[in-house]
Amino acid sequence: MGMPTDVPVIDTMIGFPAKDMKAQYAFITQQTKDAQSKDEFAFPAEYMFKAPPDKDRALREADDPVAYTLSQMDEWGVALGMVGVSHRGGSSEDEDVGVEALRRYPDRFVGSVNADPNEGMQGIEKIVRAHETLGVRAITMFPAGCFPQVAINDKKMYPIYAKACELDLPVFVCTGVPGPRLKFAPQHVEHVDEVMYDFPELIYVSRHGCQPWTELMVKLMLKWPGLHYSTSAFAPKHYDPRVIDYANTRGADKVIYAGYFPMGLSLERIMTEMRNVPFKDEVWPKFLRGNAARVLKLDA
Repeated sequence: MGMPTDVPVIDTMIGFPAKDMKAQYAFITQQTKDAQSKDEFAFPAEYMFKAPPDKDRALREADDPVAYTLSQMDEWGVALGMVGVSHRGGSSEDEDVGVEALRRYPDRFVGSVNADPNEGMQGIEKIVRAHETLGVRAITMFPAGCFPQVAINDKKMYPIYAKACELDLPVFVCTGVPGPRLKFAPQHVEHVDEVMYDFPELIYVSRHGCQPWTELMVKLMLKWPGLHYSTSAFAPKHYDPRVIDYANTRGADKVIYAGYFPMGLSLERIMTEMRNVPFKDEVWPKFLRGNAARVLKLDA
């Protein structure tokens, strides 16, 4: 049958245009050292993408970033998007736009709050406030992007995992070699095993592919019930065949769609290429919506 057209898609990683991309990603470039990342790139991982959406003039000049993203969602069949409601130390603009989106279109957006283990208990309090006041549905983390970096299994992370379990919130964590030119050691997939052992109640969703340890990630998903994989930052034609095979066999409930708009991929490219992904018919509704709805508790 191929990709169905009647499933209201949930995108677990979507954002908004920003007029000053360099300011938005200053939290990353503050620790990069190469000249391109510092001076040339608007988006720190743009070397990985042939035509990043931020090059589009209409996107960069959008006066209403929420409306612009919503128009793209409407055009390409995305019913609901998970957006960040706090930024990792960069421009405050991103935080304002995320909160605005939740307030203007509560039926089209759900919030996630970023957690930085370097903030200690202040960071935990930020999670609680976002949960209580904005109804966030998830906690996000970028271990290699923390400054200083903090590994997935570092004990500084443990209060965040504990709070996630207490609030019954999933964590979405960048796992594998990061796109920006940062050290990858904090995001080695093997670190996930220790976390899942210590927090068996935790719902952990990986972001950004887990490469080059995808086979290990599949093995760990077989092992740990709460461990999931999302497809963020990958164009569908580059989805790892081992992940597709896992979804088509034993992992139909573990693989979750996530895009990367407007950071590195357009929804047009994602949804056009998606038609050629060889998921089985019964996998598509879970991949496009069902698994995200369950993890984010959207049907409750």
